[in-house]
Amino acid sequence: MEEFLDFILRFGNLNQHQIELISKKAEIIRLQKDDYFWEAGKPINYVGFTKKGILRVYYYNNQGEEITRYFIAEELLILYGANAESNYVPSEYLQAIETSELVVFSKSDWKEISETIIGWDGIVQKIVAKQQREKLERRSPLVEQDAQLRYLDFLQKFPNLVNRIPLSYIASYLGITQSTLSRVRKNMN
Repeated sequence: MEEFLDFILRFGNLNQHQIELISKKAEIIRLQKDDYFWEAGKPINYVGFTKKGILRVYYYNNQGEEITRYFIAEELLILYGANAESNYVPSEYLQAIETSELVVFSKSDWKEISETIIGWDGIVQKIVAKQQREKLERRSPLVEQDAQLRYLDFLQKFPNLVNRIPLSYIASYLGITQSTLSRVRKNMN
């Protein structure tokens, strides 16, 4: 819980009563490797924060191939839809790559926090803006780079993740085949 509160306090101020409300509403869950935080076609019931571990967002394209869109590592807020009241049903899966711990809030508790803490929505908007900017910075260059540059860029942007994520997921994220990624890695050594 400390990690979540420290994270939130980077984006705004909270008094002790507000911190106590957040702490009271929070729950810690553990996802084992391959467990889902959410699944395509099923309503999302929680807002989450990755305390420990890595998750990946993926979907199936129209050829039935699994495509990894992005990775969620420690200290990221996992939101859904436009707001906590939305009944967003994802078309993607959010799955733990390794055993992970998350701080979670039910939709109703998140809504209560939002309605009780003045300035909460502003804090969340700052977090969302930062995370969206980072996601775009990571994804945008991939379109114009060759396989080796994509992988080098991945190593630079995710230096602590490369040994924690299966190569098949990295290749999917980079938009290349696993054999191409293996060749790139071999040529770099």
